[in-house]
Amino acid sequence: MNTIIEKSIRESIAVKQALLADVQLLEKIEQTAELLAQTFRARGKVLFCGNGGSAADAQHIAAELSGRFYTDRAPLFAEALHVNSSYLTAVANDYGYEQVFARMVEAAGRPGDVLVAISTSGNSASILRAAEKAAGLDMAVVGLTGSSGGKLAGLCRVLLNVPSADTPRIQEAHILIGHILCQIVEQELFGA
Repeated sequence: MNTIIEKSIRESIAVKQALLADVQLLEKIEQTAELLAQTFRARGKVLFCGNGGSAADAQHIAAELSGRFYTDRAPLFAEALHVNSSYLTAVANDYGYEQVFARMVEAAGRPGDVLVAISTSGNSASILRAAEKAAGLDMAVVGLTGSSGGKLAGLCRVLLNVPSADTPRIQEAHILIGHILCQIVEQELFGA
């Protein structure tokens, strides 16, 4: 068998086993799910941002919340901040890429809303600016990062730092965590 295949699967399993063994991190996932559920109960919104694969993860998790996950139910206000390409390219051109998410947080975010900031390194300038803006608006910031948390760690109410420094393995765990959050939120809000 191809050693790349076996090695990748083993590494992915190892990260998930480390995640499962980290009781404090599991408690923070539960805390995040409750924060999201409280936000939706209060008619607030959850905004997501990320770059590259993390943008895809942001959009994926937002879609599970705004559309449906396991059950047919009312939609929830969850949105990935990069989905308007005209906005994204205009702001990147006029203000610099590091401002693309911060400006949308400023436009859409309100006190009591949540920003889920996804960055495997925790050091992406555009994500850091968004987190700073959200904190300044009295929004809760949840960070999804790798093990170090990077600079984002200091800006988060809750930091979900996957115990790995390997970007693909971190992203795989981010989607797992995102799916867990969606499932708990649906159960909490809709009894699903």
